[in-house]
Amino acid sequence: MRAHAAATGAVSARRLSLAAAALVTAAVLAIGVWRLVVGTGTATELAVYGSVPAFSLVERSGQTISSRDLAGRVWVADFIFTRCPGICPTLTTTLAALLRRLEERGMRHVTAVSISVDPANDDPATLRRYADRFGADPARWLFLTGEEAAVTSLVRDGFKLGVASLPAGERERAPEPITHSDRFVLVDAQLRIRGYYHGTDADAVATLEKDLARLAKSDR
Repeated sequence: MRAHAAATGAVSARRLSLAAAALVTAAVLAIGVWRLVVGTGTATELAVYGSVPAFSLVERSGQTISSRDLAGRVWVADFIFTRCPGICPTLTTTLAALLRRLEERGMRHVTAVSISVDPANDDPATLRRYADRFGADPARWLFLTGEEAAVTSLVRDGFKLGVASLPAGERERAPEPITHSDRFVLVDAQLRIRGYYHGTDADAVATLEKDLARLAKSDR
């Protein structure tokens, strides 16, 4: 009974954490819409939802990548982990297809950044094997890992998205050990967040592609 109660409490806490993160994301989106419609006075501009904070993580190559290295680029972030049985392979497949379409349109300068929300298991070598499965071009697609606290803070406080893990010991046996957002996040050359898009929704990805083209053109 105690074990059952503890498990129930862990799940409840996890759900509360995700619910709180969802509320934060909704508030960020609302502020962005206000800035778009009211604050800027023009509907042709993309909203600004905040800025990506300074960070330093490790790429699958073993190289340290910081936010400074991404300044000056237009990029799309997503959040995955390599042993994810659910949406992660779908997100990675979708992002790979998006990059191919952008290349065909002459936008090779757009970068993808996939951040592991399971850094305890996703070391650079593991991320490299995962990236290779999807033919990820290292010149255009970064896969990042790092200290768990740093990653969690970046996702929650920087990108304003949810991530929640089961407690150690349960995490290894659970089919879904980590719950995280399916959003793609569009970031401009000034490290400002310009849009959130459900990576599992074809219409949302099509909107992302259009917004990328607009943003890439204006930032070049």
